[in-house]
Amino acid sequence: MNVVDLALPGVKLIEPKIFGDARGFFLETWNAARYAAAGIPGPFVQDNLSRSARNTVRGLHRQDPTPQGKLVSCVTGTVWDVVADVDPASPNFRKWVGVELSADNRRQLWVPRGYAHGFAVLSEFADFAYKVDAPYSPKDEITVRWNDPALAIDWRIDPAAAVLSPRDAAAPLL
Repeated sequence: MNVVDLALPGVKLIEPKIFGDARGFFLETWNAARYAAAGIPGPFVQDNLSRSARNTVRGLHRQDPTPQGKLVSCVTGTVWDVVADVDPASPNFRKWVGVELSADNRRQLWVPRGYAHGFAVLSEFADFAYKVDAPYSPKDEITVRWNDPALAIDWRIDPAAAVLSPRDAAAPLL
């Protein structure tokens, strides 16, 4: 696998080695020793899968004081995945990175604890998988407005077409 360090500290793009032939393909989605050597330690305590329609934006979400690290991938379809630093004490405050994750490229993204995370669906629908290293704690969830002008995130969709949950639509600005 190829691991690319992105512009925010600890955020990593994983490009797995894919073995394909006329039957299809095979790839390794998790190997404790190999991922730990790449700086993704685990252990993971829960796997999640969501399905979302085109133009759905999920996020930006983080947990504090019980953060989660997330290893994410798009199993079906295509998403624009975003990681943002929303910690005012951080030297990277208001910076973000985005990558395309899809069923075609089979990439994974490591989102370390403490960052806000979200994605926009670029295809008709997308199935999105999460491996998390801590249980979800609803009382600790912090939501930041997806289109906060202070972050100026390019979500790669028409903002007027964005489909949001009521919670995400009402999320506060930074």
